[in-house]
Amino acid sequence: MAAYAPARYIDLHALHPVPASLLNRGEDDEPKTLLLGGSVRAMVSSQSWKRPIRLDMEEQLDEHAVRTRRLPLLVAEALREADWPEDLAAYAGAQVARSANSEGLKTEEAQGGITSALLYMPRDVVAEMTDLCQEHRTALEEARIQEAAAADKPKKSRKKKGEGPPAVLPTAKVAALIRRRTATINLFGRMLAELSGAQVDGAVQMAHAFSVHQSDPQPDYFTTVEDWPAAGASGSAHLQTSFFTSGILYRYATVNLTELVRNLGGDEKQALNLLGLFTEAFIETMPRAKKTSTAPHTLPHLVAYAVRDRRPVSYAAAFEHPVKHAHGGGHTIPAVNALSQHAGALNRLIGERRRIAHGYTTLQETPVDHLGTAHASFEELTDALTEAAAQPSPSRANA
Repeated sequence: MAAYAPARYIDLHALHPVPASLLNRGEDDEPKTLLLGGSVRAMVSSQSWKRPIRLDMEEQLDEHAVRTRRLPLLVAEALREADWPEDLAAYAGAQVARSANSEGLKTEEAQGGITSALLYMPRDVVAEMTDLCQEHRTALEEARIQEAAAADKPKKSRKKKGEGPPAVLPTAKVAALIRRRTATINLFGRMLAELSGAQVDGAVQMAHAFSVHQSDPQPDYFTTVEDWPAAGASGSAHLQTSFFTSGILYRYATVNLTELVRNLGGDEKQALNLLGLFTEAFIETMPRAKKTSTAPHTLPHLVAYAVRDRRPVSYAAAFEHPVKHAHGGGHTIPAVNALSQHAGALNRLIGERRRIAHGYTTLQETPVDHLGTAHASFEELTDALTEAAAQPSPSRANA
């Protein structure tokens, strides 16, 4: 980790052509947009692209994480399937939240006892929590009987309002299970303020993708045919207008390799492996919304990277002025030119002292200026940036 001090960032940039699609919609069920440089742009939120990246990486690693508020309910369900009585299974599930710390995780009783906070943890934690309840079944049975007896006592002898049942499961074990991490938790981070030691600072920062040119939502009127229409009927069973967008998206993400190594307890080899997997997923994955009716399975026209010390650098400002289509049509080449010119200007301003390496891969045959070494394939690019990311900082190499 010391080799990457004070901070090592790997910036990823992509120009990604996307046909008619609805990758990400807002509360009005229409494509998300943003206003940039005085023009409307198509937008895909970082969250909607992070999820398919995470799922792809977990598939590659065969190590899955889940986000859920239903941990107490899932444990109770598993215990019922193991032939526990209904009331005891529900009590044990509730104890999972109650025993997580001295006060217990906050729950929503009106919603069946789900946790107030969204938990992000390894998928197999549910099975391990179930095993822990099995191990402490006798204690849970006794506590459940005592609670039922206390409920039958006169109101005077009952506990004050707001006082919950005591923790029955061992707090240290319950907390340790919820705190457990997967590779993707170490990469993307985790918010859980209620449980000490559970918070993980994310090593990945991802920007909202946006079209480099104006891209207003376009209507798509469609009908669904009734195959067995009544006599004299038109045969249309459903009429609706949906909206889609299309265009060239600028996508940007950066990985704080120093933070990732820290999250992994100093394991630099695993950090570089995850960096490579993240790069592949960043290039190849797509949000899955409306995929059956739009099939927008394209790949980026260009992917560029820069390995930097101290701070990351986005090229989003290259497109503050919306790109105009080329003579005869097409935004791709003008977008590449705008990116190249902006990268050149930033190279002049920043200099090379803190840039360890940079490079790119593109579908076009002509070279692109100011983006560094040209690589023949995405695979070659991934290998090159991972190798460059492992290099020590110049100040340490010269020490």
